[in-house]
Amino acid sequence: MDQSSDARQTDQSGQTGNIAIVGAGLVGSLLAVYLLKRGYRITIFERRPDMRKNLVDVGRSINLALSNRGIRALKEVGLEGMLDEKAIPMHGRMMHDKKGNLTFQPYGQTGQFINSISRGGLNMELMTEAERLGATIHFNSRCNQTNLEDTELTISQGNTTAVHKFDLIIGADGAFSAVRTALQYTDRFTYQQEFLDHGYKELTIPPGKDGSFLIEKNALHIWPRDSFMLIALPNPDGNFTCTLFFPFEGPVSFEQLKTEEEIKSFFEEEFPDAVKLMPTLVEEFKNNPTSSLVTIRCYPWVRNKTLLIGDAAHGLVPFYGQGMNAGFEDCRVLNDLLNEHEDNWDAVLPAFQKLRKPDTDAISHLAVENFIEMRDLVADDDFLLRKKIEAKLHELYPDKWIPQYSMVTFHDEMRYSEAQKIGRKQRLIMDEVMVRSDIHSRWKSLNFEEIVNQLVH
Repeated sequence: MDQSSDARQTDQSGQTGNIAIVGAGLVGSLLAVYLLKRGYRITIFERRPDMRKNLVDVGRSINLALSNRGIRALKEVGLEGMLDEKAIPMHGRMMHDKKGNLTFQPYGQTGQFINSISRGGLNMELMTEAERLGATIHFNSRCNQTNLEDTELTISQGNTTAVHKFDLIIGADGAFSAVRTALQYTDRFTYQQEFLDHGYKELTIPPGKDGSFLIEKNALHIWPRDSFMLIALPNPDGNFTCTLFFPFEGPVSFEQLKTEEEIKSFFEEEFPDAVKLMPTLVEEFKNNPTSSLVTIRCYPWVRNKTLLIGDAAHGLVPFYGQGMNAGFEDCRVLNDLLNEHEDNWDAVLPAFQKLRKPDTDAISHLAVENFIEMRDLVADDDFLLRKKIEAKLHELYPDKWIPQYSMVTFHDEMRYSEAQKIGRKQRLIMDEVMVRSDIHSRWKSLNFEEIVNQLVH
């Protein structure tokens, strides 16, 4: 047994100094950087091998959409420079219908965009920075038990198991958190996990022979098909990471696509322009795993000196592009509270969960809503007109009417819960606008001032 209490480091004010982070993923690694810059001693335990040495085992390779909230956190720790090489701006959605016709929907105003970035690539950069600042990362280290009373972790590495004591434990180990398991056995701990009927499978559009992008580089591509959809995000080397979101079971589902002919026939029928660009489609469809999509809600996030953060506290489905951004914002908010309370963790921990819970509940709900929008509505004429009217309202009254997507994605000073509240009010107003007679032919003559005044009064 390895009791590391002898190595415990406490600062002069008697506050926590020796911190364990379980999980070296995106949030755990960024949080380590934040805390190291504050002078804490950080030990990270990661169950996977070091992805920098095992490039074929980097976990999920699904690209992520990095937007203002995440970028703000990276800027605070001086890491925004990595975006120049690793991120590709996406200025809007490029919709593909069955005939291959394209419709572009800007995400916001000119100059507003989200960024396509590799999960693995960003994770490796963050781990390297954490180590550079002094973190110790133990790979292939599984958390078997969390002792909430004594702030101890039981960690297995191969055939060796040891107990490690810390001043504070932070569970940043994802939606299926081992640290959270310990909290689930405590009194009055509320936990909910909800799986979608849809799963996802990753596919690829490779670059052209000269390394060129075969479809528009600076867009998030969507092939919406009512009950399912295909999306594609660009990579710096010219390829696109594609993701099929598809029901697990049913007449049109993963369950039904087994043979090479069934796979080919389905893609040629539903995504004819994409399938021409996917030479390894069948092999990838057969060999790549089918993964599930889960929403995690729980509370409280704190027990004694143990804290949950990121997906361990609030796992999101990926349809608002905010999972990573919300986790990075967790790190920034926690750091702000440490500033406010002068590193008094007894004050910071309860303040953090009380502040963040309403916001993560809000973005969790919005993410599921946006799946329906992306899958079913983005090609609908009424929906497209609604977005056009909202864009006009924003153009005329930029400070009074901000589309909900823009509030969430580009306005990092606004809380998720506030964006949700305003968005609901906007939706009710727009519902009334859209039922007006001849709205498609008369929308340009609407009294836009009257509409926006309903929101501000």
